[in-house]
Amino acid sequence: MPGIVLVGAQWGDEGKGKATDLLGPQVDYVVKFNGGNNAGHTVVIGGQTYALHLLPSGILTPGVTPVIGNGVVVDLEVLFQEIAALQTRGIDTSRLLISSNAHLIPSYNRTIDKVTERFLGKRQIGTTGRGIGPTYADKMTRVGIRVQDLFDPPILRQKVEGALMQKNHLLVKVYNRRAVSVDEVVDELEAYAERLRPMVADTALVLNTALDKGATVLFEGGQATMLDVDHGTYPFVTSSNATAGGACTGSGVGPGRIERVVAVVKAYSTRVGAGPFVTELDDADGERLREIGQEYGVTTGRPRRCGWFDAPVARYTARINGVTDFVLTKLDVLTGWDKVPVCVAYDVGGSIRRDLPASQTDIHHARPVYEYLPGWDQDISSARAFSDLPPNAQSYVKSVEELAGARISVIGVGPGRDAIIQRHPLIPARS
Repeated sequence: MPGIVLVGAQWGDEGKGKATDLLGPQVDYVVKFNGGNNAGHTVVIGGQTYALHLLPSGILTPGVTPVIGNGVVVDLEVLFQEIAALQTRGIDTSRLLISSNAHLIPSYNRTIDKVTERFLGKRQIGTTGRGIGPTYADKMTRVGIRVQDLFDPPILRQKVEGALMQKNHLLVKVYNRRAVSVDEVVDELEAYAERLRPMVADTALVLNTALDKGATVLFEGGQATMLDVDHGTYPFVTSSNATAGGACTGSGVGPGRIERVVAVVKAYSTRVGAGPFVTELDDADGERLREIGQEYGVTTGRPRRCGWFDAPVARYTARINGVTDFVLTKLDVLTGWDKVPVCVAYDVGGSIRRDLPASQTDIHHARPVYEYLPGWDQDISSARAFSDLPPNAQSYVKSVEELAGARISVIGVGPGRDAIIQRHPLIPARS
């Protein structure tokens, strides 16, 4: 059975949690392969809303094994807070596995993240201040602390000492902050060791063995394509690979195991934080999208920037990820507009670009070229078949599908778990 990758097709917050939850009953493992607690998934089950930040969404589905892969950076305090919150609501978290190679977010990296962002002034990236970027930087400069280090106290102390030799100079001499004590960090991390131990595994081996035995594995990306550190709107990006290729490096499963790539895309566009956003609306339409769609960050609570659907971004996502299927979410939010604009191309200094420009400068100066599709007034939240949608809503989906370059297999028409229309199966039927 296949490996299936699920990624965001815009700047995050597209509804990946709902898509993962939809697939959950059909899969055996759900793997988070990148990011940390700097983003969130909202899943609504039986009228209950669950906001997940670090844990894979599959943790809400009985019988599914949720896995935090080696590509994730883990804040242990947040991890155990999330676990405790789910347990108090009757959710079984006992199947959770965490890669021994995943990197930990020490407290000093949260401090460095916040003071560095403030230091940038007008050049701020819009980081969440949760230590994600500095921890990935430590990983690449080989001064990071991994999960497995918790179980070897001398190694843990040695690694913390090595990291703080650099960090304390930065904190004290550049940012005028106090030095961090090695003992303080070691004690904080060691306090979690025995609680963490039962969850730790060679998850790459677990996942490959499961695939060998015919299991279906879903790889769930954090953030989204346009925030990928290599392929997003750099430097206004996250610090990891949120695209389909990151599923392999972030989990230890080879690309030959991947059969489907599912990208989740909103029927309009949103973005949190700084960076270019060609279809952004600073008017009543933008505010209306924000309020109807409840566009506020799950993790930060920040209001999201809102705009119309961006076809050049969707086509880019399809190409970069090798998308086989799109999940189109929040179509219901567009109900009530007489005409719905769709950005079909960019105008860059008089040159019309159908595809996303390779130059950051061109993206910054781009202006949207819109086509206007007829809107609809009918409530679509109870639609469960494509034919239930008003003709203009059907036309909107078909137009976006053609512009995006891959089939739209699932349509979200409301926040509830069952508020979907399934046009094509996302997972091949089991033999």
